[in-house]
Amino acid sequence: MNTESDVIVVGAGHNALTCAAYLAEAGLTVTVLEGRDVIGGNTVSEELTLPGWRHDSCSSAHVVIQSNPMISQDELGLIKKYGLRYLVTDPAVILPIKDDDALIIHPDVERTATNFERFSMHDAQALREMMRDWDAGLKVAHAHFQAGLTLADNEWSTHYHELRAKSAWEVIMSTFEDPVIRRTIMWMGFATIQPPERPGTGALPAAIIAGRLKFGWTTPIGGSSALPDALAAHVRDHGGEVIASAWVGSFIVEDGRCAGVVTSDGRTFRATKAVVTGSHSRALPQALPVESAQISDAAAKWRPGLSVFAVHFACCTHVTYRTAQGPMTSAAGGLGTPDGLRRQVNAAFEGRVEADDPWLLMVDSTAVDPGRAPGAVFKFLTIAPELRDGQPWSEAQTQEYAQGLLDFARQYVEGLDDDNILAMRPQSPTTISQHNRANIGGSCHGGEFLLEDGSVIPGWLDYRTDIEGLYLTGSTSHPGGSVSGRPGRNSAREVLKDLGVDSSTMMSRP
Repeated sequence: MNTESDVIVVGAGHNALTCAAYLAEAGLTVTVLEGRDVIGGNTVSEELTLPGWRHDSCSSAHVVIQSNPMISQDELGLIKKYGLRYLVTDPAVILPIKDDDALIIHPDVERTATNFERFSMHDAQALREMMRDWDAGLKVAHAHFQAGLTLADNEWSTHYHELRAKSAWEVIMSTFEDPVIRRTIMWMGFATIQPPERPGTGALPAAIIAGRLKFGWTTPIGGSSALPDALAAHVRDHGGEVIASAWVGSFIVEDGRCAGVVTSDGRTFRATKAVVTGSHSRALPQALPVESAQISDAAAKWRPGLSVFAVHFACCTHVTYRTAQGPMTSAAGGLGTPDGLRRQVNAAFEGRVEADDPWLLMVDSTAVDPGRAPGAVFKFLTIAPELRDGQPWSEAQTQEYAQGLLDFARQYVEGLDDDNILAMRPQSPTTISQHNRANIGGSCHGGEFLLEDGSVIPGWLDYRTDIEGLYLTGSTSHPGGSVSGRPGRNSAREVLKDLGVDSSTMMSRP
């Protein structure tokens, strides 16, 4: 075990590991310290119900990261050399509607637009035009924004800024007309768990739909842990270390510079060039021996945002969706209307549960990756208040809400009867925060920051801090949560820039 290295990276979530891998690729010696006994953070697969049944405890789809050059250009060799494999699913997602029918989204614009034509010729054409604009220039502007880079001075960047300034709700309602299509686009636009009526979310519908229409419900073969496992293998192969069960309790600051860390069990690790931390913005100030105005400011502005509620199932056989073509399996399905989502979001911010027509994601990764379990691994994901009526969730309340979601889903899908469910494990915001200490407030998407002007951003914009040698990464850094790898890659770029290393040799733009 090396107690001194060029760089120490605190945390082994996928963003921290992404940062570590790029720094190791640049020839730096890197030590990664993870507090839990398993690496991956919220990008991890675990036996949550029965032995042999590997569930993705939080993230399941790795769609957003497909446009990151780390994957699209395989900059680190994760695919070619380290065995990371992704499957583009078809269907991408199925959205059940009444009368045993469903709207099917394919990883293909024209096939999906043709499905839209069943409900609205106008909306089918609107989808084509939205994707045409996205491919023509909006996706480049979006990529630069996600990468934390200055957008080019052109009409597409102007259009992108105008789109972002709107709310997802405004964009969807002004672009599409049919209730089924609006419901579908709204459901997909909420995938990053940001309130759809909030200004600043206007680019999400196009960005998320574009991802589904190109990559489906991109599934990592072997589970969500496949990504951090490949990154850790890269770090080790380049002379670095990834050490679990090493919770960083404090940082060492000497002469105004961050020089290392001390773990909760008393081990000291020193860094000669930089320390990069994926520590949660809210918790970081308590671990610093000196005052940092910037970090304290971020901590004060952070809040959980919308917390999540999950239910994990071990099933004998796959859940099926009723469609006009007959029963179908899918890696992903969705329920809930725009009005139901609006009520659910408003209730969550008020500390209430709204269980009538909730937004509900249903995931069956074993439909396309059967090696994860001897049966079907199934999951619900939705939102719920951090506290229920001002108190942590009780076991009885958790079971009650899970049962309500189950009853709701049974109206639209087959295979969720009691005889097919071998085990069920609900996780409220309370238990989600207990399962992983980084999920403060039950938020496994990094939460959000409320700025002085009243605007809200999903990730802190600065990777550098006002402590020399200390950098930020992780889901509380720009551009926020989801499996994007962007905070990790972006942070590595800034560290290398400050160290005088040309990152263009390993990073294409953006």
